[in-house]
Amino acid sequence: MLEALKEQVFRANLDLVKHGLVIFTWGNVSAIDRKSGRIVIKPSGVSYDDMKAEDMVVVDLDGNVMEGKLKPSSDTPTHVVLYKAFPEIGGVVHTHSTYATAWAQAGIDLPNIGTTHADYFHDAIPCTADMNKEEVEGAYELETGNVIVKRFKDINPVHTPGVLVKNHGPFSWGKDAQDAVHNAVVIEQVAKMAFIAYSVNPALTMNPLLVEKHFNRKHGPGAYYGQK
Repeated sequence: MLEALKEQVFRANLDLVKHGLVIFTWGNVSAIDRKSGRIVIKPSGVSYDDMKAEDMVVVDLDGNVMEGKLKPSSDTPTHVVLYKAFPEIGGVVHTHSTYATAWAQAGIDLPNIGTTHADYFHDAIPCTADMNKEEVEGAYELETGNVIVKRFKDINPVHTPGVLVKNHGPFSWGKDAQDAVHNAVVIEQVAKMAFIAYSVNPALTMNPLLVEKHFNRKHGPGAYYGQK
């Protein structure tokens, strides 16, 4: 079932290691086949060194395992919520990458203060609100998805394809698994850049004209970056 998608998700999970976004088993990638409503996701707690494509787990949009000998990632309910809420996305990534996680632990939005950020994210990468007792002690991973969706009430998830879950870490998404990984790499890099920039100049600001220029030259109707 979905053998090609399993291979894509497997490779995308290995890319998290290649790009230095995870250590041990601190991350996961999933992708969805929208036609069947099936999600392929990394198994829980399996070493990247030992993992194989056939270890990927297939679940439905209720999180029920449809195929696989191993347990799916413990973050599966979060991924499911995001796929339901954001129908445009095809892949989701969660990591505990250092700088992005530091901003999440600080509990503040990662501001758009440079053209690198604006090339990929139109707005600040938002940080979610505190989770309450019921959310933490109840269906925690599902509620994590719900607090992300709530934070995006007035934010376009396609134009800003990532979030910081307060005290936890970043999630990113994209049109497929590789795109979601790409956005995860960018989040980590702009988080690092912003940390350095604020330590040099705590009062820095961003030219809003540059935000619009850099975002729209890649994503707007008149986009001209790259090859046709």
